[in-house]
Amino acid sequence: MKQIVKIGTRQSPLALWQAYYVRDAIKQYFPEVGVEIVKIVSAGDKHLKTPLAKIGGKGLFLKELETALLENEVDIAVHSMKDVTVHLPEGLHIPVICDREDPRDAFVSNHYASLAELPEGAQVGTCSLRRKSQIAAKYPHLQLIDLRGNVNTRLGRLDTGDFDAIILAAAGLIRLEFNERIAAYIEPEEILPAVGQGAVGIECRQGDTDVEQVIAALHHPQTAERVQAERAANEKLGGGCHVPVAAHAILSDSEINFRALVASVDGQTVLQCEHTAPRGQARELGERAALELIEQGADGILYAVYDDHGS
Repeated sequence: MKQIVKIGTRQSPLALWQAYYVRDAIKQYFPEVGVEIVKIVSAGDKHLKTPLAKIGGKGLFLKELETALLENEVDIAVHSMKDVTVHLPEGLHIPVICDREDPRDAFVSNHYASLAELPEGAQVGTCSLRRKSQIAAKYPHLQLIDLRGNVNTRLGRLDTGDFDAIILAAAGLIRLEFNERIAAYIEPEEILPAVGQGAVGIECRQGDTDVEQVIAALHHPQTAERVQAERAANEKLGGGCHVPVAAHAILSDSEINFRALVASVDGQTVLQCEHTAPRGQARELGERAALELIEQGADGILYAVYDDHGS
């Protein structure tokens, strides 16, 4: 049994919440194991004024953490699964997916109750191409403006009047106890969530059985099944974390219902599909949905995004 587990994490309030959540869970199952939090500054945190899509996407949040893992500076890294790249570095894997929080997006505004209430020209803050494309498709009269920074920073900019509304992941607001700031939860029928949104994953070195033994109890199979379908679709599409791809899986007792979407950034083209499969076929379901979207022309949309952003 591992005596001390070092958790690598970014220093944002939400990243620290995730790290402390994992720390506390480990201590609950293995009180004899020591847990140390190692704070690491990521490239994504160093360039907050530049849209993520311009500088390589959300994978920038992982690079330093994964380097620390590979160099044995930490034993595990804790990630929001919506930030995790399609392919992991050789020697690393994510054996544990924790119980998912609400995967929906949240509408946050001090003056309006929903996206539908926003007037012509209202300024909406988000840096997500996925959100921008879907909002542009449904609400072309709104002005979409890049907004980066941690949750507190984004809420602060809303409060100083820089925006009429901002769109954030509901999970982050709930975890940081900002529930009261949510004016409305945005249902998946209006804006389909990001791949893995609301789920926390634990990454470690392959073959590190001592660490895997400590973290195994945190694994939530139902969440893992949903995230597997969503990530399989994204992988088949050749997508990353910074492209207008959305996916959302829901489980029943016997089936997985899966919806996926690819949209042009301007919202002029929105490709969607929905499929259902028996439980246990998450990867196949995600891949099938991706192939349907490719047949509809998704690859052309994604190539254009990569060309525009130099990816």
